[in-house]
Amino acid sequence: AETAAHEGAHYFSNVVSESSANPRMLILHEVMGRDCGYLTAKTAWCYREKLKKTSIPPGFSVSQGTRDVHAVWIPETHIDICAEGKRLNDVMDKYGNVNIFLSEGSGVKDIVKEMEEIGQEVPRDAFGHVKLDKVNPGVYFAERIKKCVKAEKVLVQKSGYYARSAPANAFDRDLIGRCAKVGVQAAIDGISGCMGEDEEKEGTPIRP
Repeated sequence: AETAAHEGAHYFSNVVSESSANPRMLILHEVMGRDCGYLTAKTAWCYREKLKKTSIPPGFSVSQGTRDVHAVWIPETHIDICAEGKRLNDVMDKYGNVNIFLSEGSGVKDIVKEMEEIGQEVPRDAFGHVKLDKVNPGVYFAERIKKCVKAEKVLVQKSGYYARSAPANAFDRDLIGRCAKVGVQAAIDGISGCMGEDEEKEGTPIRP
């Protein structure tokens, strides 16, 4: 996740340049995460840390404000489109653009409920999971929020393939190595099951 967060931040640092390509531009950055918003939040944090170190000369339409993250939407929280639309319209009026980071699973329950209420079939895979590429939360929310903020142009960009295909960074390589050693030892000892860092213990040791 550490690698994916940094790669997603790098991805958006390029995409955000489009914010000045059109008046009242709305950009939605869709990040991996069907049921968990951790990666989206971490990606937004990494991007903002990167932005803090970016020098932007005064006197141009581009600023820290126009390139900032104006909303982070994750599956764990309900998205109040009316309230967010009103808040983000103020952002749009101030900066001329709005940037949203969105987990790919955000609002899926609401989307499914709406589809079922109007009699539409909900596309699911063999395991019963909603097909996110068919439901497309990014486009769904873009269509609704663009009216609230009076966007003249909308851009929905997904960083999933870019982020997850990147080679692991030093942090993740170290974590992978430590997990592999514990995993091999667990196999030798005849222990099966899941493994990971125990955050409830000092030093967060890896254990099966």
